[in-house]
Amino acid sequence: MPLPYLHYDVFTGEALVGNQLAVFTDARGLDTSKMQRLAREMNFSESTFILPPERSDTDIRMRIFTPMNEMPMAGHPTIGSTFALAYSGVIRPGAARFVFGLNIGPVPVDLEWNGDGLRFAWMTQSTPAFGRIIDDRAAVAATLGLAADDLAPNLPVQEISCGVPFLFVPIRDRRAVDRAMSDAAAFRRFMSAAGLELAIFLFSIDPAGSAETVYSRMFAPEFGIVEDPATGGASGPLGCYLVHYGLVEGGAAQRMISLQGAAMGRSSRIHIAIDGNRDEIRRVRVGGQAVLVGRGELLV
Repeated sequence: MPLPYLHYDVFTGEALVGNQLAVFTDARGLDTSKMQRLAREMNFSESTFILPPERSDTDIRMRIFTPMNEMPMAGHPTIGSTFALAYSGVIRPGAARFVFGLNIGPVPVDLEWNGDGLRFAWMTQSTPAFGRIIDDRAAVAATLGLAADDLAPNLPVQEISCGVPFLFVPIRDRRAVDRAMSDAAAFRRFMSAAGLELAIFLFSIDPAGSAETVYSRMFAPEFGIVEDPATGGASGPLGCYLVHYGLVEGGAAQRMISLQGAAMGRSSRIHIAIDGNRDEIRRVRVGGQAVLVGRGELLV
């Protein structure tokens, strides 16, 4: 039977930029192996599979796959699938909230409308878990093809998770971020030596007055993602890093923007809102838009 899907560009209001996503709107009858093979066939950073809800406190069940593995949660698939479900009528126009059942449990998404059309979606993520600080900054820099002095001084390289852990690497400026390289062999050596299995998220703080708060890239070659144009699952903990280390304070923590994907020619703008302060983060939200750019069927 034909298997329908929708193709979205996520974290953008403009087609042909942002992060690509395939949404399989009716995944009933597909087993895990078939979903993984379909995600590998699409070869986007992630693909999603929509299923009936399994819990009374969720509206839908969704599974998320990279080309190599299933994810417990992820941001751009959740935001993009929200727009797909609004487009297909599963989410009623004007609804204030929709709750996804992901592998980590219920994940609420708050909705903003322009008439009957969904305008913007905010995903609530888990509050942060701050993990290891990596002291060997030279090894981190070398893994990225950079020198140790390309890393931002006085800021730690640290693992943080709001559902999925990432290794956050602060970089001196945009030019150094753009020089970084995604090298699978170098990643494998570093992760093995450090006893880690993480994607690396690198960023620089933009100067005051810039339209964006940070300029960022994400590498996960071990997960089949050489570079990701927009990583919502990392953007929540990124905002937590910025607030926790005093890089963003007060009302500015509610209106952060991460510009990601520019080095790939797929600029994405991920909105981040953090409630709380550097000593206590109470709520983490990541938001954005998505644009429908295609639809079709797989004959498998």
